[in-house]
Amino acid sequence: QVQLVESGGGLVQAGDSLRLSCVASVVSRRTFSMYAMGWFRRAAGKEYEFVATISPSGDSTYYIDSMKGRFTISRDNAKNTVYLQMKNLKLDDTAVYYCAARGTVPVPSAKSSEYDYWGQGTQVTVSS
Repeated sequence: QVQLVESGGGLVQAGDSLRLSCVASVVSRRTFSMYAMGWFRRAAGKEYEFVATISPSGDSTYYIDSMKGRFTISRDNAKNTVYLQMKNLKLDDTAVYYCAARGTVPVPSAKSSEYDYWGQGTQVTVSS
């Protein structure tokens, strides 16, 4: 069992930066460092969209092409936390952002169906 709590969302202007955090509480014999982590988002009226993913150790990261260069995923296993640093935010980045954990097969993945646990989401709204 893994409980995930996102934070850091808010209302910002286009071009601004924002950092999201996701704190994990692992209730099992596994540890946070044994899970691959990912960030997904869902805009109003649209499907879930992959944002970024990171390996358990943090040495491998992957992004969707439209976000690479603006978004950076990182993790601090000592704090059981994964981050999403967002730069040069655009109007289309407005969405609810979710973090997810993958432990059954703990490797980075861009498929939401391959993750085992999800947070409640945090709203990011970008205005002009």
